Amino acid sequence: MQEEQKFGLSFEELATRETVYRENLLKDHSVLITGAGSGMGKAMAFLFARLGANVTICGRKEEKLIKVYDEILNRCGKEIFWQVSNVRDPEMVEKMLDGILERTGKIDTVINNAGGQFPQDAIDFSRKGWLAVLDLNLNAPWWVMQEAAKRWKKSGTSGNIINLVANVERGMPQAAHTCAARAGTIYLSKTLATEWAPHKVRVNCIAPGTIETEGFEVYPPDALERFHKANPMQKLGDVWDIAEASIYLAHDTGSFITGEVLTIDGGMSQWGVVWPAGMPDYFKMNGGD
Repeated sequence: MQEEQKFGLSFEELATRETVYRENLLKDHSVLITGAGSGMGKAMAFLFARLGANVTICGRKEEKLIKVYDEILNRCGKEIFWQVSNVRDPEMVEKMLDGILERTGKIDTVINNAGGQFPQDAIDFSRKGWLAVLDLNLNAPWWVMQEAAKRWKKSGTSGNIINLVANVERGMPQAAHTCAARAGTIYLSKTLATEWAPHKVRVNCIAPGTIETEGFEVYPPDALERFHKANPMQKLGDVWDIAEASIYLAHDTGSFITGEVLTIDGGMSQWGVVWPAGMPDYFKMNGGD
């Protein structure tokens, strides 16, 4: 029976969607994907598994991780590993990375996909809400990056980091907390790409635009009506766009790329504002679209 899903790609679509990459391209490639119980992380887990990689997914909700594990196994015939973990806790990050090394012998790629925010005017942020978003979107990827890099340096092996961020160049009204955190992650990544180059560690970012995922459920209807208008292509992207980009950066195709931000947004960065909580009346009355 087809599972009901209002937003994003179904499990069947993730298992059968055409890819530009050849079968077993990533055989023996070991990858960790955080926040892979849903959305873009889930799509990346499917594609990496379909291409033969040894995939470890983590997240805070066991039932979601088990569901992704079961669906990949049953639909793709590939067994992955899942682990409940809170990447905001550096000690849990250490244990998780050590566990992957014990199980697979190496980690080739780390994808910091875990993240989240809520739409709200900045003036109304609570202190708790502000700190929670910065912790998840800046501190958490840092813990994963640093601990992975320590292990690569110690073993003398190369490593690859991919951070999922956001379009921050024009600011992000009604998402100032995540804008601040993601900007921090972008420039942290650029800095680390230089510092860690001697250790053969590459660090890059992917900046998605309006990508349709299950996360759309948190936004009000008037905001959703405008999402496809936030780019000149006048459409939404989907999680497969991000999954295939992550393969490009993880494989040898990205071997000469570091310190960069791969923007996948339909041109949104030079076009418009999303207004995830709904456009304020002030802008509606003064030429806003």
